[in-house]
Amino acid sequence: MQIGKRYRCESCGTEVLVTKASDGQLSCCDSDMELVKPKQTASAD
Repeated sequence: MQIGKRYRCESCGTEVLVTKASDGQLSCCDSDMELVKPKQTASAD
């Protein structure tokens, strides 16, 4: 896990923001949490 990354539980919708790096895996509702990909924003051209 990297600092600043968000993880989400697909079962209940809980989101976690990582504030301390670790080699572990986050889990919720008896399954691993998925990394949330950043949203794409429109270009400022």
